[in-house]
Amino acid sequence: MNNDSETEILIAGVDEVGRGPLAGPVFAAAVILDPARPIIGLADSKVLKPQRREELAEKIRERTIGWAIGRAEVEEIDTLNIFHASLLAMQRAVTALSPAPTMALVDGTHAPTLTCRVRTIIKGDVTVPAISAASILAKVTRDALMCDLDREYPGYGFAKHKGYPTLEHRNALTRLGVSPIHRRSFTLVRTRLAE
Repeated sequence: MNNDSETEILIAGVDEVGRGPLAGPVFAAAVILDPARPIIGLADSKVLKPQRREELAEKIRERTIGWAIGRAEVEEIDTLNIFHASLLAMQRAVTALSPAPTMALVDGTHAPTLTCRVRTIIKGDVTVPAISAASILAKVTRDALMCDLDREYPGYGFAKHKGYPTLEHRNALTRLGVSPIHRRSFTLVRTRLAE
């Protein structure tokens, strides 16, 4: 007797957000889309307006077979470097998925070590809906945390720039010094610490 649930192929899209910022964790998401409940408008999170990202993130949480978030903390970024910390966040996202995927499609050229089959896709967040969904979910989740951290560490403007090295952020770093959530392994932060 053929058991379809045992042979079903579950493909997860995987993407990370937050490699470039000077502060905060790096996040990743893994999403298994449900073909029976399509989500219209999925795209690379960077080209979507914040409100549209929020709307789509809500649909992703409601309509997918499974989704999960992974993150690597600032201390892990400083210990491992941002590249390996990003892979760790992606690995954590996929590992947390339920049901577990049979294959992962990962944005970019590098993938974490996973127990399922893996394929990397350059610009996958543009061309693969499941990766677009992961991109959106990871960005919305990280942005929300940075808004929370803005209240905890006022003056840096985290709610606005989300930790990226904007002029406002660099000026705040000079004015206020390095906060506990800054990535000390990043050159701009390391330079500020040395001054």
